[in-house]
Amino acid sequence: MEMIDWTPAELLKLSGSYWETCALHAGVKLDLFSPLTAQPQTAAELATELGIAERGLEMLLDALAAMQLLEKQGDNYAATGFAADFLDRSAPRYLGHIILHHHHLVESWSRLDEAVRKGGPVRNRVSHEPTAAERESFLLGMFNLAMLNAPKVAAQIDLAGRRRLLDIGGGPGTYAIHFCQQNPQLQATIYDLPTTQPFAEATLKRFAMADRIDFAAGDFLAGPLPGGFDVAWLSHVLHGEGPDGCSKLLANAFESLEAGGQLLVQEFILDETRAAPLFPALFSLNMLLGTPQGQAYSEPELAALLRQTGLSQIERLAIELPNGAGIMLGRKGS
Repeated sequence: MEMIDWTPAELLKLSGSYWETCALHAGVKLDLFSPLTAQPQTAAELATELGIAERGLEMLLDALAAMQLLEKQGDNYAATGFAADFLDRSAPRYLGHIILHHHHLVESWSRLDEAVRKGGPVRNRVSHEPTAAERESFLLGMFNLAMLNAPKVAAQIDLAGRRRLLDIGGGPGTYAIHFCQQNPQLQATIYDLPTTQPFAEATLKRFAMADRIDFAAGDFLAGPLPGGFDVAWLSHVLHGEGPDGCSKLLANAFESLEAGGQLLVQEFILDETRAAPLFPALFSLNMLLGTPQGQAYSEPELAALLRQTGLSQIERLAIELPNGAGIMLGRKGS
């Protein structure tokens, strides 16, 4: 782990870094980048178009220009090339949904001390009990993130000869889609809560995959899951549960597999000390804020959970992923 050379200046920079975060969130929430991708505008012109106060808007536009997400020429503001690619709502690589999901988490993070004191959540579980806006930003935010990694993951996991994949807690189905695109012989089922189905069906239609991927609604903890699969995929699901919940979920996944089937688990993975990498350590706090028992797990802990389920030949795949993510593989005996 790379050591940080802390100074008072760096500490105070970290303490105030949420100012930039809030400026970005406000820019996305107000959808400033879309009209400024279409054409440069003055603060007065954009304020009139959006029906908001010019004074506050001009301050925010200047801050976003200072952050190099906007360009300012005279009195005109325009989106940078990067902002046009990732912050214009009509752009194929738009990341606004995950940014809005982060925005919805801010209030609970401001109460982290309260969650630490009581050892439990201070917000509703986003995947189960959000408002409609929070649910949409969560699901489409997960789509944003998966679209960054799914093509790489699908290309590096060998599913040759596999016929049926179960994407457990698959949300909009991004990984199921990319696994099927990479493997023409493969068909898949997305298994998630009923409220997820409209988002999944829209995504399947967008990618022309409705003939190879279907959706089954249910609670993966309650089980049983659909059966007859030779590969099951769990992407960033286990961290929402404590060890007992993980054991129950993995047992249900195990039963969904035919003999010789594979279970693949993607998670933000801590090292054996549980004090690194940084992102999984912080992500554990995010689970403290929003779930009764959720947490990030270390590689030995994940391996033990897979082993106690009855899986064997357990390994971590040699795939480099951002934010300390990794993929564990276990096999069901024949």
